[in-house]
Amino acid sequence: MARSALIAAVYVILSLAFAPLSYGVVQFRVSEVLTLLPFFMGEATWGLFVGCFLANVLGGMGPWDVFGGSAATLVAALLSARSPNIYWAAAWPVVVNALAVGGYLSMLTGIPLLLTIAYIAAGQFGVCVVVGIPLCVFLNRRGLLIKNKI
Repeated sequence: MARSALIAAVYVILSLAFAPLSYGVVQFRVSEVLTLLPFFMGEATWGLFVGCFLANVLGGMGPWDVFGGSAATLVAALLSARSPNIYWAAAWPVVVNALAVGGYLSMLTGIPLLLTIAYIAAGQFGVCVVVGIPLCVFLNRRGLLIKNKI
C-alpha cells in the first residue's frame, strides 16, 4: 500500500509540476511514464489510478477528465500489468488514452475527433515509448525494477 501511495503522490507532483504540458488537447503528461510500472509491480495500478484522479481534480478540466481520464489510466494500467513484454505494456496507455481522452476532449473542445486522438496519441507515445521504455530497461538492468522478460 505504501508503494501505491508513493506512486500516486509522484504522479500528482509530476502532473502539476509540468501543468502547462499535462492538461489540454495537446499534452505531454510526463507523469504518464509511470504507467509502465504495473508491468513490473501490480500494486502500481491503483497508485496510478488514484494519482491520475487527484491530478485531474486539481487540473481543472472538469468531471470528464476526472472520471474519464482516471478510468482510462486504470484500464491501461490493468492491461499493462498483464502484458507479455515492455512494448505491449507501453502500447496500452497510448491506445487507451488516445481513444478515451481524445474522444471526450473532442466533445468538450469541438476540435475534430481524429485530431484530438492524434494529439493525445503523440504525447502518450513520446512519454511511454520514447522515454518510458528506455528508462524502464535502464532501471531493470540496474536491478531497480525487476522483470525477467523485458
